[in-house]
Amino acid sequence: MSPHATRRAGVALVAAFSVLVAGCGSSPGPGEGGATTAVERPAPSRTSYPLTIENCGRKVTFDGPPKRVLIMNGVSVGEVQAYVLLGLQDRVLANAQRVTVSDDPVMVAEVAKLPTGGADWNKNFDVPAEKVLELAPDLVVSTWSGGFNAESGFATRDQLAEAGIRSYVNPVDCAYGATTSSAADQAAYDRQSIESTFDFVLQTGVIFDEQQKAADVVAQLEKRIASVRDRVAGKERKKVLLAFPGMAMMSTNNLPAVFSGGIYDDIIDAAGGVNAFPSDKPNHELTSNLNAEALVTAEVDVVVIGLSDPSEVDEVDQLAGRLFQQYPQWKASKSRTYAVISDGAFLGPANAHAVEKIADAAHPR
Repeated sequence: MSPHATRRAGVALVAAFSVLVAGCGSSPGPGEGGATTAVERPAPSRTSYPLTIENCGRKVTFDGPPKRVLIMNGVSVGEVQAYVLLGLQDRVLANAQRVTVSDDPVMVAEVAKLPTGGADWNKNFDVPAEKVLELAPDLVVSTWSGGFNAESGFATRDQLAEAGIRSYVNPVDCAYGATTSSAADQAAYDRQSIESTFDFVLQTGVIFDEQQKAADVVAQLEKRIASVRDRVAGKERKKVLLAFPGMAMMSTNNLPAVFSGGIYDDIIDAAGGVNAFPSDKPNHELTSNLNAEALVTAEVDVVVIGLSDPSEVDEVDQLAGRLFQQYPQWKASKSRTYAVISDGAFLGPANAHAVEKIADAAHPR
């Protein structure tokens, strides 16, 4: 399945799940000294304008901090959450990312306060070109390169540039939905990790001259994750299954959506576990290729139940119970060991919450 086809499969789920899947540069992957190990970063400074950055092979120049930002949906909430944590709410002209359930207890309410600019989704679940041009932002932020695909009804980066509007793609997803991409961009996508989340926060800090704030946010998140790593160091690594039962429509066999590779494996690794279905790259195809036999024979010590809709919050015990009943041979089923997460499973600042929750289930204090 191509990146375009994979994204289309994911986009079809947005009406039911609006908290999916957010980075910069070629980040270390899981087990490679990635997101939660000590990373040397330059000391934060003040941004000097005009600022020119390279983004997905394009040079983007900022004469000053953007003041009218449109955040495209892109089946993500990582970008808008980074803006909230950086205190950039007053720079948001319109936000199309919708947080309906979150591992961060304040995010649903905080994102709900942001203006939408009347920007409804089109049939491809994002802001159509004509609405973007009508709003006339000074910056459009997209989760992935596909957010600027004319075939999907979106404004292209060239169209925006002609209208004097800057565009920016979360750098970890430059290769995602792109017609062509560089080897570096593809590597960044294939090796995405928690560090990719930090990269997006830090580069956003540079663009808005909020480098110290961005460094503080990242340091706080890193400290929390490092604390978990220290706590689980030396303990037996548990086999963890990350499943979203509410996204079973992704599977032709009506099985729960199961995710592996990339950020998913890195989160589980930080929590002291190993993915029951590990992959060397983000495996969005796993669910479509998964069969019941693979789940029956899988070694699962901990089930991580992913919530995709607020209606599931009060049904967690039932969701877990159904999986335990279907797969009684799992160690997790016998011990009824499970954790509950939501947006923390995907690229974004909520990763720290997810790591803590999984670790508490895999290695109780």
